[in-house]
Amino acid sequence: MNYRRDIDGLRAVAVLPVVLFHFGVSAIPGGFTGVDIFFVISGYLISGSLLDDLDRGQFSIARFYWRRARRILPALVFVIFLTCIAAWFILLPSDLHEFSLSVIAASTFWSNIYFWKTTNYFSIDAELRPLLHTWSLSVEEQYYIFAPILMFLIYRYLGKRWLLVLVPIVIGSFVLAIMATSLAPTAGFYLLPTRMWELMLGAMLMLRRPPAIGNRPLRELLGLAGFGLIAYGFLTISESDPFPGYNALFPCIGTALLIYIGQNPPTADRPATIATLILQFSPFVWIGLISYSLYLVHWPINSFVHYLSLQNISVPTVIAMLAGSLALATFSWKFVEQPFRQKRPFTAPLPIFAFSSAAIAALCACGVAGVLANGFPHRFPDFSTQKVQVGDWRNGVCFNEGSTPIETWNLADCTRTHGFATNVMLWGDSFAAHYVPGLEANIDKIQANVVQYTYAGCPPDLSYFSYARPNCTRFNKRALTIIRDAGIQSVILSGRWTDYETRGFGGLQQTIDTLHGLGLRVYVIGQSPEFIADVQKIAFFAKRAHAGNLEWPMAMDPRINEKVQPFTKGATFIDPLTSLCDTKGCSYADAGTGQFLYFDYGHFSTAGAILAVSKYWPRLSASAELAKAK
Repeated sequence: MNYRRDIDGLRAVAVLPVVLFHFGVSAIPGGFTGVDIFFVISGYLISGSLLDDLDRGQFSIARFYWRRARRILPALVFVIFLTCIAAWFILLPSDLHEFSLSVIAASTFWSNIYFWKTTNYFSIDAELRPLLHTWSLSVEEQYYIFAPILMFLIYRYLGKRWLLVLVPIVIGSFVLAIMATSLAPTAGFYLLPTRMWELMLGAMLMLRRPPAIGNRPLRELLGLAGFGLIAYGFLTISESDPFPGYNALFPCIGTALLIYIGQNPPTADRPATIATLILQFSPFVWIGLISYSLYLVHWPINSFVHYLSLQNISVPTVIAMLAGSLALATFSWKFVEQPFRQKRPFTAPLPIFAFSSAAIAALCACGVAGVLANGFPHRFPDFSTQKVQVGDWRNGVCFNEGSTPIETWNLADCTRTHGFATNVMLWGDSFAAHYVPGLEANIDKIQANVVQYTYAGCPPDLSYFSYARPNCTRFNKRALTIIRDAGIQSVILSGRWTDYETRGFGGLQQTIDTLHGLGLRVYVIGQSPEFIADVQKIAFFAKRAHAGNLEWPMAMDPRINEKVQPFTKGATFIDPLTSLCDTKGCSYADAGTGQFLYFDYGHFSTAGAILAVSKYWPRLSASAELAKAK
């Protein structure tokens, strides 16, 4: 394949928004879609390389992986080793333990599966995981396990009828991606089956090359459309939108158009388009050349800076991070990537495979050591976790964590307060259940029999379905039966609304309408504070910085409750943030007693639950309900 400067320029268009998005530049809310551009480019280029081998009769699986190892592993190993060194000095024991597991996953190319099971890419604490970004490399490498064999079979036995096989796979993968945005959004984001169509879109563009367009205005229009679609993705898609799926079409189709219009060498009759010339601009090409290393190094830098500060990063710090990332990426490209791409004795197949095996084994050994040593706690002798009183809301029955049958729930055990005329159901996920320890201490205010009906990861939404939590649908529907049988008069809906923003809150409104149809009064408690990390970790670093303030900035969108409230028509909406936070932040510990108000990043401790219930829990006595009804 001939070298194409415009594709290196396109790599720059992909990587820069990703970096800026990760560094918190809000002007590019869809910067993460740059990864989708990379997928299309990768599918295009690797398919071209394999096609060249097939046409020359030189196809070999070993030869393919030899080239992939030379391209991928040196910089990846270099960055992971550097990250391990930094992690030793920076990460607290529990985080080093988790990081060690991710080292094993990243070095063996299944980190997308590991992070699917452990981390939402857009979660509050995602920035504290230094190898999270390796998920996309794992997607690509998993694709290249079967792609060469599939291409060989189509080439040899189907007479190069590429579209006959690839089109159904692309359509199936795309449909699956659309379905996953509502049924299993985290799996859809991370896993190969819902990303495969993006790589194969690039592959089809190479294997079944469309004819060149002679009409210059049309070519210019296609180039403009390509840039426009990519820009639309960068500027209008955000982490709250369903992705991938329909929204991934914008960056992917835009990338395909730009690759297509630059696919044929310019001639006197068919000069290069303006779009292609822009992509061939030298600064873009240079960024494109270092784009792989830049992608690798920027996220650990971002992660460690956030870890050390545990709050939003200032503009000067962002500029310093960007400069540092470019410098380290340039070093990696020149002194790590390039030597392995040149023809030298140590780049022959046998040395490369030996290096790859040894490097992966060494990284896995580092990971295993960190796991077995439980994060080497002796590194921070002054750090110790305090036993925080939590209460018994996580008892497996009234709060089901998925390990016990739904039918084990019973009214007697899960009625948390007794002796009143009003029966109230507290329905939701863990961010509903964490109020339970505060009920008894505020019994005079509550004046109601509160029934706890909660399930981990299940919002109080009758339309909610998740492959990760398949029992949610049955659990939520059972709530209606319990409401009828237990004589419930009011329902309090509460959840971790930040988790459900990507799906939208329409199901919450429908649930409220259903409850109203049953003659119930409904309350909705909005999102309570969430921090970027466990509050004990925050307290440790605050103490090291000699900061005596017990307030800390929230890590979530401060407007989340403003987004939930429009979908609570007919219900009484309660905003916890107005009671627990001010312009400086939210208290994570009680100023008088020093007790932590949370036992992790956002779930209330007993002390926190008592405080929260005292401040904004609805008054539910029979007389109060009667007055409201009038």
